[in-house]
Amino acid sequence: MEKKNMLSAFCKKHGVVFALLALILAATLLFAEFASYGNVTNILNQNSMIGIISLGMTFVILTGGIDLSVGSLAALSSVLTAVLSPKGSLAIMFLVPLAVCTAMGLLSGLIIAKLQIAPFITTLGMMMAARGIALVMTDGGVSVSVDAGLAETFRLFARSYLLWIPTPVWLFVIFLLAGLYIARWTRPGRYIYAVGGNEEAARMMGLQPEKIKIAVYTANGLLAGLAGLILASRLGAGQPVTCDGWEMTAIAATAIGGTLLSGGRGGLGGTVVGVLIIGVISNMINLQGSLSSWWQSIITGLLLLFVVMLQSRAQAHSAGITENAG
Repeated sequence: MEKKNMLSAFCKKHGVVFALLALILAATLLFAEFASYGNVTNILNQNSMIGIISLGMTFVILTGGIDLSVGSLAALSSVLTAVLSPKGSLAIMFLVPLAVCTAMGLLSGLIIAKLQIAPFITTLGMMMAARGIALVMTDGGVSVSVDAGLAETFRLFARSYLLWIPTPVWLFVIFLLAGLYIARWTRPGRYIYAVGGNEEAARMMGLQPEKIKIAVYTANGLLAGLAGLILASRLGAGQPVTCDGWEMTAIAATAIGGTLLSGGRGGLGGTVVGVLIIGVISNMINLQGSLSSWWQSIITGLLLLFVVMLQSRAQAHSAGITENAG
């Protein structure tokens, strides 16, 4: 019985990894080109932006919050980058969009922490505001090309390779390693879990949940801005109507990776697996050729519902054990 329980616990903990491996195996058997260097690189590169946003989203959800603004912030970042390109300065093109998105993330955090406004409402408002600013700046949604004088140089940011791996993938790995270090070996990382697990208990321990929430929403804004920069570099333009639904994909990847939407449990490792699962599903649909890309949304949505139901059942079971112990 003990071995059976250990096996069950192991499968629950690593089930999402098994799901990813099963998907990779199925894709390899079904599509000869799936395992090619070009296709694998494409999967990683295509999903690096969502991956970067999902890292920040994981920390937000671990505190028990949610951020609906990241897709709009990424779009605003891409637009700002293109609009500023005629200035002729790469530094301005990078720093201003990052600063604006970071400031908007900070504002969301302040409203949530200081005014006690629900994260859903706060970030929904910020989402609408950021998207509106991007549309106003482009006369209602017209794509803005990066200035020809800097276009080739700026394009290297997203299209260059280091050791045969695209630069955006390296950026994702760097922020992943930084996030893992913060979550596992620093006090702020432990405080994030404490706030998400039980905010009142964390407050009684002498922690300041408000500061932690402000920090995670600020960081999330920064990462959304970075994703927008990568997008602008790849497209050579700022497009205010892009990145629609990125926030939902990031939330889905985080939840599929095992982070509880109620906060307090989960981690970046699972989120990476969640991002890869969504990426592989999308790639399989593209390789199949005859299916609409909308099937990705259908499959991802069903998978998210399944994971959330499992989380709810696990929480109910845990609560039942606690009551019986009491």
